[in-house]
Amino acid sequence: MSNIKSNDLLLLQTITNSTVMTVAELIKTSKKTGFSFELLPPLKGNSIDKVFHTIDLLKDFNPLYINITSHRDEVIYKDAEKGLYERRVIRKRPGTVSVATTVQHKYNIKVVPHIICSGFTKSETEYALIDLNFLGIHDLLVMRGDNSQGDRFFTPTIEGNVHAIDLIRQINDLNKGHFLDGTDMEPFETPFSYGVAGYPEKHKEAPNMESDLHYLKEKVDAGAEYIVTQMFFDNSKYFDFVDRCRAMGITVPIVPGLKPINLQNQLSALPKIFHVDIPEDFAREIRKCKDEEAVKQVGIEWCIAQAKELMQHHVPVLHFYSMMAAQSVRKVAEAIY
Repeated sequence: MSNIKSNDLLLLQTITNSTVMTVAELIKTSKKTGFSFELLPPLKGNSIDKVFHTIDLLKDFNPLYINITSHRDEVIYKDAEKGLYERRVIRKRPGTVSVATTVQHKYNIKVVPHIICSGFTKSETEYALIDLNFLGIHDLLVMRGDNSQGDRFFTPTIEGNVHAIDLIRQINDLNKGHFLDGTDMEPFETPFSYGVAGYPEKHKEAPNMESDLHYLKEKVDAGAEYIVTQMFFDNSKYFDFVDRCRAMGITVPIVPGLKPINLQNQLSALPKIFHVDIPEDFAREIRKCKDEEAVKQVGIEWCIAQAKELMQHHVPVLHFYSMMAAQSVRKVAEAIY
């Protein structure tokens, strides 16, 4: 009976710590390599049940936190009369704030909504942050966000933040009680804590790695408490990235991002979308596969090998990009945790 009570108290303490401590504190105090993953809000009009299904698949591995992505609006063209097209602006995946709130309250797991410049005005960002504060969510991942669909270059939203550092400054001002309209209020009782994205193979728009790291350090110096990397498939890219960050004076935890490949077309799609390299020997094994099930198994095995090597180097957390790969992430987690 005493063991049961002790276990219950330990579980309660774990849940309490995960919701009260910031992500940065959870990362720094974890005694072993933690587990985290990323979710997408459902497509507009879809049920949240798929989100719950993914969490139910992965919650057994005690995630330190779950990231919830944010998505800008998109421009689409609909057929109109007389051969003309009607331009429409839509947002296919709204709901980052509501999904984050639902997940944290349903599962007692810390959530980290993405806050992005792309597609949002400064006022919309301020309203989202005020809502998150009311809802008791104070951990964020801050990023510029993607180009509008079809645009070669990033175009800032009118009256929006241009770069992630501008978004960070807005969050810092809000933490101090400074609002966009010039009103000064009492600072939030719990300030926002945030991480930022890092690119082991450099951001696609950076002229070189040194320039990319310069701006990354600027964000850390402004208050970012940890870095989560873009997915990579060659661990040497991550190790080199960490070394270069440390040489630049960046000392915060750097969380590696992993994704198990499970479809043959990802061999060409992922490098195009995310500007990452696929190692030749990995690509060769995928090309040998006769069906998608074989591709999935190769992807799982490669990801397991990556994860094990990273854990041997005592990385603080393994962060998994679970889109279209939740079952594979579970297989990887079963092998390493």
